[in-house]
Amino acid sequence: MNRIKIIGIAGTGLIGAGWAARALIRGIDVIAFDVSPTAEAKLKAQIKTAWPSMEKLLGKPKKRGKLAFTTDLAAMASKAQFIHEAAPERKDLKIKLFKDVDAIANPTVIIASSSSGFLPTDLQSECRHPERVIIGHPFNPVYLLPLVETVPGKLTSDDVMDRAGVYFESIGMQVLRLKKEIDGYICDRLQEALWREALHILDKDIGTTGDIDDSIVYSAGMRWAFMGSFMTYHVGGGPGGMRDFIKQFDPTLALPWTDLKFPKWNDALEKRLIEGTDAQAAGRSVAKIEAQRNAILVDMMKLFKKHKIGTGLVLAREAKKPKKKK
Repeated sequence: MNRIKIIGIAGTGLIGAGWAARALIRGIDVIAFDVSPTAEAKLKAQIKTAWPSMEKLLGKPKKRGKLAFTTDLAAMASKAQFIHEAAPERKDLKIKLFKDVDAIANPTVIIASSSSGFLPTDLQSECRHPERVIIGHPFNPVYLLPLVETVPGKLTSDDVMDRAGVYFESIGMQVLRLKKEIDGYICDRLQEALWREALHILDKDIGTTGDIDDSIVYSAGMRWAFMGSFMTYHVGGGPGGMRDFIKQFDPTLALPWTDLKFPKWNDALEKRLIEGTDAQAAGRSVAKIEAQRNAILVDMMKLFKKHKIGTGLVLAREAKKPKKKK
């Protein structure tokens, strides 16, 4: 596979800007498309916000990619060698956008949707070249967090999945390749389950939003960051590992320890949710919280690199790659 030198971004919101920043610091040129002329200023502002964190993580780039902005879809789709779709989460809008991009882009160009849950089979349904359509679902902030879920549609080719994986690794991503499509993919299904259970606890007034977040931040969340769920429980089983863990804790699956179904939305739940998170923010602006989050994520990833575990392995792998000769 030839090295990708120019990528296209369709939609320049938070996710699209994240993809752009991740590519630019690695010397890849970006052509960003958005229907709104005012989106360019917001895009540049987001990249400016991302840049200090990326430089702290990766160092100053020897070559920074060039950024171009256009309101002309053809100007982007006709030149890009890989296209990230990052439009608003509306299925009808995305299907039309994929149809339009597919009609312009070279048939070999992969079009990857950043959708959080739509099936790629639906998104490729009106394309003449559906085999090149995939899901490439990242996590915010895209310019720091390395995971990308790649999901094939029914008509997606294996070659496209392979080539997409090579490209994503080249921009410092950890590829989680799903065997087949499912609504919400893997990560968002897990996040959604936790979110729903948290809302049930809040709805029953068991604790505040701060209490619920603390239950993750100060315990399981620290383990999840580098072990995930299954390995955490494997270790929890003692010398016998998961086998002994199941013997000890499997009966609890029949106990009413989770509600899972989404609680019926009501005014009291909404009030607790909003007031609780406002209290947690303690007067800090979103920008200030975002800056602190980025600093912590950078430090965590560098620490994990030192200990050769989790996201640090991705960082170490990218650092070891030989520089390509021009």
